[in-house]
Amino acid sequence: MNVGALHLSLAVKDIKASRAFYEKLGFSVFDGKETDNWLILRNGESTIGLFQGMFENNLLAFHPTDVRSIQRELKAQGVTFILEADETTQGPAHCTLQDPDGNDIMIDQF
Repeated sequence: MNVGALHLSLAVKDIKASRAFYEKLGFSVFDGKETDNWLILRNGESTIGLFQGMFENNLLAFHPTDVRSIQRELKAQGVTFILEADETTQGPAHCTLQDPDGNDIMIDQF
């Protein structure tokens, strides 16, 4: 199973302050808009997302080419989902789950 590229999605309180901080670490904006309260930043092969007011906790986000096949495989292994991708559709979708410590994980197909 290939869950795709990983990026850390951070739930931030002040997107402008967070952007300024991560730019000091060498990150630059790759996608998103501050006015929409989300930004994707990159530094080399590292990617982080800054999200203000969109979710409560930080989460791991994976970006595969087929979220539904991954969801089916995980369900067959007994993994429980918080939110499932609609199996009757195609194209962009996501599902969410938690690891044993309660960390949120989103598998998000663009």
